[in-house]
Amino acid sequence: MAEKKPPVIPDEKVAERLKAELPNWYLEGKWIRRKFNTDGWPTTLMLVNAIGFLCEGGWHHPDLEVTWGKIWVKLCTHSSNGITECDFEMAKRIEEVAIWKPVDGSALQGNPNKWVR
Repeated sequence: MAEKKPPVIPDEKVAERLKAELPNWYLEGKWIRRKFNTDGWPTTLMLVNAIGFLCEGGWHHPDLEVTWGKIWVKLCTHSSNGITECDFEMAKRIEEVAIWKPVDGSALQGNPNKWVR
């Protein structure tokens, strides 16, 4: 039985949705992309691992470029050869985890460093 491929979202619609739903992400070619800046190598590695964990759980895997203090995430649904709902959903999960900090009034103190931006 052949796996059903998710439908590709037209570029114009992707651009509109990124602006509204994921303003730090952008469309480049057939990828949606985001650069995360971190406060250093340990945070970069922790974020790469967190992204890997999310993507493995969702069975949707990005391309990552990693260097000191920076991670570039690229998402595309390879089986559909374009951007699909899978990419938007994974980007939102990555965004939530990457920039999460405790809210004011939380029992958690939160990291005092710049962390991830």
